[in-house]
Amino acid sequence: MNQYAATTHGIQVLVHPEFLADRSDPDENYYVWAYTITIENTSEQTVTLRTRHWEIIDANGQRQHVDGEGVVGKQPTLGPGERFEYTSGCPLGTSSGFMTGFYTMESHDGQLLDVQVPPFSLDSPQAALTIN
Repeated sequence: MNQYAATTHGIQVLVHPEFLADRSDPDENYYVWAYTITIENTSEQTVTLRTRHWEIIDANGQRQHVDGEGVVGKQPTLGPGERFEYTSGCPLGTSSGFMTGFYTMESHDGQLLDVQVPPFSLDSPQAALTIN
């Protein structure tokens, strides 16, 4: 399983994407991935995840932007050394693509910090069959 990592402002974001063959239907151009994200606060300050911004790009270059409060209905607060993990999903109409984005965190003193989510690849077994 591939792992992607980025650290911004002392906040480390690890991503593990996984293709879900049992939820996908290649005959209908419907491909689904789960991704597990671990956010670890390696800084000296307490932060709260306020919002998320995603950019999802499929193999045809179609872009989708997703913005919202928190992640999976939560706005976790992480003290120094604490971590939060969640799993979410992404459907695409192509057999591959990628995602990137950022979280906006608020420090204990009210400062807003954009924390990078590393770009990560969404590849299905069918993607290897595509000749470009």
